[in-house]
Amino acid sequence: MNKKVFTLSIVVATTVFSGCTKNEVSKQEVKPSHKLAFSEVSVPTKDYEKRRVRPTSAVTLDGKTKKIGFNTILRSGDKVGDGIYGMIFDVNGQPIYEKDGAVKISNSNDFSSLIPVGDKLFMISHFETRPATMYLTELEQSKDGYLKPISTKNIDFSSVNGLWVPCAGSVTPWSSHLGSEEYEPNAAKVKANGSINDYYDQMADYYEGNLQALNPYDYGWTPEIKILNEKGDVNVTKHYAMGRFAHELSYVMPDEKTVFLSDDGTNVGLFMFVADKKRDLSSGTLYAAKWEQRSNKGAGSADLKWVNLGHSSNTQIKKALDKKLTFKNIFESAKANEEMSCPSSFTSINTTMGHECLKVKDGMDEVASRLESRRYAAIKGATTEFRKMEGITYNSNDNILYLSMSAIAYGMEDSAKKGKENLKYDGGGNNDIRLKYNACGAVYGLNMLSFSNAHDLNGSKIESKFVPNFMYSLVEGKPDKSVEGNTCSLDSLANPDNITYIPNTKTLIIGEDSGSGHQNDFIWSYNLEDKKLTRILTTPYGSETTSPYYYNNIGGHGYLMTVVQHPYGEGDALTKEEDMPSKASDVRETRAYTGYFGPLPVITK
Repeated sequence: MNKKVFTLSIVVATTVFSGCTKNEVSKQEVKPSHKLAFSEVSVPTKDYEKRRVRPTSAVTLDGKTKKIGFNTILRSGDKVGDGIYGMIFDVNGQPIYEKDGAVKISNSNDFSSLIPVGDKLFMISHFETRPATMYLTELEQSKDGYLKPISTKNIDFSSVNGLWVPCAGSVTPWSSHLGSEEYEPNAAKVKANGSINDYYDQMADYYEGNLQALNPYDYGWTPEIKILNEKGDVNVTKHYAMGRFAHELSYVMPDEKTVFLSDDGTNVGLFMFVADKKRDLSSGTLYAAKWEQRSNKGAGSADLKWVNLGHSSNTQIKKALDKKLTFKNIFESAKANEEMSCPSSFTSINTTMGHECLKVKDGMDEVASRLESRRYAAIKGATTEFRKMEGITYNSNDNILYLSMSAIAYGMEDSAKKGKENLKYDGGGNNDIRLKYNACGAVYGLNMLSFSNAHDLNGSKIESKFVPNFMYSLVEGKPDKSVEGNTCSLDSLANPDNITYIPNTKTLIIGEDSGSGHQNDFIWSYNLEDKKLTRILTTPYGSETTSPYYYNNIGGHGYLMTVVQHPYGEGDALTKEEDMPSKASDVRETRAYTGYFGPLPVITK
C-alpha cells in the first residue's frame, strides 16, 4: 500500500450557516455549481440484463468525461485474510450455524463506510439481519484510486448485547461510522417464555437459542463505531439518548451536534436530536416533528413544528436497561370503546404498534421518551403517520435537507376520504397527514433557511441552527402498469430509499428499494436545476440498492459507495418471494455486492 495521509471530504463536512438571521441567510452567497452528468443506463428488457449489475459507464465534470463503472470490493461470503465477509457470530464469538449445518452468512450487506485512519483506509460494513454483524475491512488504495480488501474481521457487539437489523447509516463529521437498528421489537407483546414473534425470536440465536436472555429494549438504537488506531481497534457505543424506534439512519449536520433520524415502517415519526456538545452524541434533547399540512397536491407540503421529548443521556437510559424494565413498568394501558375513544385519563394514539390508550406512569417520562420514543412522541402530540421513511442527506449549497418516503400510503392517506379501511392507520390518532395514495413514493425537501432561531411547539428555544420549518415534495414516482412486471413508470422513481447529495453540483443520488414498483431496482442521478432523472445503475432480480453514499476526496479520488443487497432475495410483481431464489442460475448469483462507482474526479469548491 502507498504510504500517504488520507484526506476525507464527505457530504456532512461542508458549509455551516452560522448565526444568520432570516435576512442574512437569504443574502448568503451560494457556492458556484460544477456541471456533473452521468451517462444513462437503459432499462433492462432482456432476461440476461435483468440478472446483471449494470452501471453507468462515464461521468462528465465541467466538460471533461471520465470512464467509470461499478467496482466490487467484496461479496457476501468472500474470504479475505482470516475473515469471511458476512459470517454471523454469537455472544461468545462463535459462528452461528444454519439448520443444514453450514455457517450462517448474510446476503444483506447494507451501509458501508470509508474511513481513513492515519496511513490506512478502512471500510465498516453492517449486515441487515437478526442477529446482525458488522465488519471492519482494511483496504488498499492504488495510485489510480481502485480499492482492494486486505483483511476483514467481525466487530464484537457483546458489550451492548448484540446488534439488531442495522439498515442504512452515515459517516459523522469526526469520521465515525453511525449505524442503525431498524424495526424495534414491540416490548408490549413479550410472552412469558420471552418470545414476541418469529421475527424477534431469531435474535435468540445470539444467545444459543435462549429467548429468556433477550431484552427487547436492547434493540432499536443508533450504534456508533469509532476506529481508534491503525491497528483497527474499535469502540462500540449504542446511543440511548437518541431514542429507540425503527432507525433507518441518523445524519449529523455540519454543526456536529444536530442529528436527523428517520423512522422506517408504517405510522412512524420524524425525529431530531440536538446533542449537548459537539462530536458527542451521548446526551442531548430529542424532538419529534408535527406535520401541519399546507397542500395535498402530489406528495404534499406542510409546516413543521417540533415537539420537545425531553433531555436524557446514555448513562441515564443505561440504568433503566440494567433494571430490565418492562413495558408495564413504564405505561398504564386501557381499552378503547367501539368509537376508538379512550378513558379520560389516557391518551389515544395510533403508531406502528396500532391504536392504543396509554398513560405514562409517574416518574417514567424520561425513560418512556427513549425506550418508547415513537409512542411517547404520539402522546405528546407529534405526527406518527409517515410511511416507510428512508434516507436523509443534506444540500450544503442551499441549506436544504432531503428525506425519502418509499410510499405515500396508510397513515399518510386521509381516513375521512378512505373510510373504514383506513381507520386502522388513522383511527384514534391525529390524522395530520391527508394525502393521495402513491405507492411509488417521493423525495421531500425540508427548508430551514428562515429557522436560525428556532423554538419548539411550547416556545422553548432549540439550540440548533439546523431546524426545518417547511417540508415539501421534491420529486415523485408515477404509477404506471403499462410495462409488465412494473407498477411505476420506468422513467420515474419507484420506492426511493437511501439518498446522497454531491456538493457543488446540484446533484442528488437516489436509490430504490422496490418490489412491484420496478422489477429491477435502479439508482438515479437527479439534477436539482433541470429536474431531470438519469438512471445510473440497474440491479439483478430480487435485489435492492442500499445506502449510496458520496465521498468527495479520499487520497485524491472520489467514490460513490453502494450495495446491491440480496440478489434473488425479494419478490416482485411477477414472482413471489419464496419462489425468487429458484430464478438464480447458480447459488453464487445470490451473493450481495459491496462496491463503488468510480474512482470519480475530486470536485473542488
